Amino acid sequence: MAIKVITFDLDNTLWDVDPALIRAEEAQRRWLLEHRPGAIENYDHQGLWEFKKSLWQRHPELLHNVSAMRRQMLLELQLAAGYPQHQALDGARQAFDVFLNERHRVQLYEQALDVLGRLASQFSLGALTNGNADIYKTDAGEYFDFAFLAEECGASKPAPDMFHAAIARSGAAAHEIVHVGDNPEHDIRGALEVGMYTVWINLKREPWPGGPQAHQEVNELAQLPDAITAIQALP
Repeated sequence: MAIKVITFDLDNTLWDVDPALIRAEEAQRRWLLEHRPGAIENYDHQGLWEFKKSLWQRHPELLHNVSAMRRQMLLELQLAAGYPQHQALDGARQAFDVFLNERHRVQLYEQALDVLGRLASQFSLGALTNGNADIYKTDAGEYFDFAFLAEECGASKPAPDMFHAAIARSGAAAHEIVHVGDNPEHDIRGALEVGMYTVWINLKREPWPGGPQAHQEVNELAQLPDAITAIQALP
């Protein structure tokens, strides 16, 4: 079997996203406290979560654009605190930039760069993410030939849009692509439904939750090249 392309989910597939998100949220909060006093002081963690949920309900058009949704949240926090529109818009832009800069300071899993280097010597690599991580702002960027974000495609995985974008960009057929990801719904089901091969990254060794299974499962990234070889050997 001629596999030509391997596409990767990013968060919790190539790195643990939680530490970066925690730092990014804290950096954003510090910026608001310093530059937009009154915008966030009255919100504890639960209160901010409720504010975000109300935002999703009022702006369903932004559900697949996490960057625009965050900028809208930052804007509305400042407007609610009494800042004028032009100042709130500028503050939303600056606070988001602070967040995104810290969000990209990810620590790749220990084996990630070695595995990506080995695979990039044989296959074209692509990134497909529902989040707003830019693979080219990480240490892994040099190995990737293309990348798509949900906010660019207008739909999040498991919707077929990003997978179709990868097919169009790479020029490969669906059955010549292996998608690698940690989420059984977003990554595995989504890729299977467009005809791709799949590898489930199951670093926590969780039981399969049900539904069509991935073609291969790995419990550490070092196993990924062998999983790709096993897929190539399928009849």
